[in-house]
Amino acid sequence: MNKNLFDILGLAVAVCFILALKGLSSPKSARRGNLIGAAGAFAATDLIFFSPGMTHNHKWWILGAIGFGSIVGVPAARKIQMTQMPQLVALFNGVGGGAAALVAIVEYLKLGSTATTPQVLATVFTVIVGCVSFSGSIVTFLKLQEIMTTRPVVFPGGRFVIAATLLGTLASAEWVVHSLGNTSLAVMSALALLFGVLFVLPVGGADVPIVISLLNAFTGLTVAASGYVLQATLLIVAGTLSSSVVASTKIACSGGSSNVLSSASKAAAEKRCTSSITYTL
Repeated sequence: MNKNLFDILGLAVAVCFILALKGLSSPKSARRGNLIGAAGAFAATDLIFFSPGMTHNHKWWILGAIGFGSIVGVPAARKIQMTQMPQLVALFNGVGGGAAALVAIVEYLKLGSTATTPQVLATVFTVIVGCVSFSGSIVTFLKLQEIMTTRPVVFPGGRFVIAATLLGTLASAEWVVHSLGNTSLAVMSALALLFGVLFVLPVGGADVPIVISLLNAFTGLTVAASGYVLQATLLIVAGTLSSSVVASTKIACSGGSSNVLSSASKAAAEKRCTSSITYTL
């Protein structure tokens, strides 16, 4: 397919995503917005098969992934009860963040020493935020599904452990940028996964859905950054639109009186969002 035509069709898909987000702003138009968004996602998936540089081998891998995802996702979505929708959203969101992180890692390994500084920075951002979104979303799923306790999980010195993990993640990110090594990337990914778990463990009760909303915004940012790594405009647009749900996180926080950062930092902040839980780290 001609690249100009490919870009025009990609723009049409992006408009579908924008209209879907607009439709979801009202209960009356939410169903129509969902259908428009689903149509846009379907068109975007089909469009990949006509992208410049697509090879025969790539098509079979993509078809296999679509088939596996359909086998798992369709029955789960049809059988899920409305009361279980938050944990399904958390699980799907975590998978999205993890997938974006894996794509960035693969592209990083493929580029090797030829990677430019902007590409490495985008990769580092994608991997860190994607790993945090993945592990954090898995913990929120386990909490909402009551596989683990729904109460805040705290331990002595927890805030210092969380702070140290965050600093270690940032330090390893700088290590990746300067060394362009695989070991530094593995260390950074492991620390980011650990931080995602520690980030969510102290959250409980009514605050868990708010954290899901914030992690969803993280996944959107991850997808947008991976779009830069892959030079895919459609991913950048879709990820940016998805990250706009941080506005809903703000609205959910005490009528907007608390800032989003304090709601995210449950382990270290005294300020609460919507529940009366006190954190004693």
